[in-house]
Amino acid sequence: MGDPGRGAQPGQDPGRAGLPAAPLARRHRRHPPLRLPGRRGRHVPGPAGERSLEVLLAGGPRHPEGVRPAARPPQPRRGGGQPGEAVTPGALLLALALGAGAPAATPAPAPTPFARAEDRAVGYEGPGREVGPPEGLAEVKLGWFGPGEPDHPEGGSSWRGASLALDEANAEGGFRGLPFRLVVAWSDSPWTGGAAQAARLVYGEEVWAIAGSIDGAATHVVEQVAVKARVLVVGPGGTDGSVNMANVPWMLSLLPSDAAQAPGLVDALAAAVLGGRFAVLSGTDHDSRAAWDAVRAELSRRGMTPAQHFEVGPEEPRLAMPVTAVVARRPRAVLVLAGARTAGRLVRELRAAGHAGGILGGATLGRDGFREEAREAAEGVVFPLLAEPSPAWGAFVERYRKRFGREPDYAAGSSYDAVRLLVAGVRKAGPNRPRILDAVRSLSPLAGVAGKVAFDSLGRNERAVGLGTIREGRVEPLAAGR
Repeated sequence: MGDPGRGAQPGQDPGRAGLPAAPLARRHRRHPPLRLPGRRGRHVPGPAGERSLEVLLAGGPRHPEGVRPAARPPQPRRGGGQPGEAVTPGALLLALALGAGAPAATPAPAPTPFARAEDRAVGYEGPGREVGPPEGLAEVKLGWFGPGEPDHPEGGSSWRGASLALDEANAEGGFRGLPFRLVVAWSDSPWTGGAAQAARLVYGEEVWAIAGSIDGAATHVVEQVAVKARVLVVGPGGTDGSVNMANVPWMLSLLPSDAAQAPGLVDALAAAVLGGRFAVLSGTDHDSRAAWDAVRAELSRRGMTPAQHFEVGPEEPRLAMPVTAVVARRPRAVLVLAGARTAGRLVRELRAAGHAGGILGGATLGRDGFREEAREAAEGVVFPLLAEPSPAWGAFVERYRKRFGREPDYAAGSSYDAVRLLVAGVRKAGPNRPRILDAVRSLSPLAGVAGKVAFDSLGRNERAVGLGTIREGRVEPLAAGR
């Protein structure tokens, strides 16, 4: 007989051993959290009428193909039970019966916040504006925190747009006859090497302002340098709204945030499913998770829940498992929130597996990398349109096509706007970092090639977001494509 203080161990019959039952929660602490489906359980015999199910949480091999259903936070059980407690068959059946007959929950009204960051935005009131231009200035350096190669798989179009803007500014005479120069700094692993590269721009190259970066993760990195060094950063590539929630006056974002994109995207999703089943395939990178957080909040507000949700890593070589699982349930629509190239592969696999329903996704479906991966499967997808059709956009497309021999995407247009905005700020304020910040702020609102730029108190672009689609390989507004 065991130690009376230990209780019955997993798999041991408390009734026969004469020991008090060990709480399941205590035993669960010894094992990693349950993440993979299909784990087997076993019944633990006990006194009559008190049989319970013990879930084996011991670690095991990774799921085939490295893809798993997205983890969900533990939910409280009906009747007051806590996650981890044993559930008797009678209690489980009662909970299922109550859930089956319960009406859909009505989202509760959002509580009034104690404080809003937008109401407490701060400006820069420190020193520096009194400093005159340096002597012997031979050129005006602007920083570019992003890849500096036109063929880079993720940042190539951004660099092409930025370099086109710089060349046009110098063709116009530069700054009082001095040329502008874009100084490039980048690391493909921004969380490890990016901060050092951004610091080199500020303290080594002594740039007057920075355009960057190509995504939310890298923008967070350069923002941390900007707040310490007091240098303006105009972000052309990130849609993660948390970048501006830090209330850093030196950080301005050109693209509308994920929260601004979510309502229109969920409107389109609701119209596509008409109360039916839909599934979600999302990436595990920073921007994909930020986009999913915004969409999930909007879905929750409307009482919509996906039938399935799978997370897919950006380097995952095979996507058959999540795609097959989704298509087998025959959803009316699939929502894809992933990086441009991962999303392209997912859409191509969905169509190849026989999905005939709608496909919607995040703004990355408007990138040229998405079209390159999805090919003909890209036709008809729906996504937030971050490059507004306008005469300015049409003229930019012509210049871009003439220079690079290809169509631009919204990242190219936004990067072009970022550099042109910095050039305008320098021309108005001169080479002085605080005064450049003031000048760029004062230029809002303005019309960029990718759309209107109107900064709110936190430095976010308040522009409304429409929807786009792909027709005959080209991005078009949804109304023109349907």
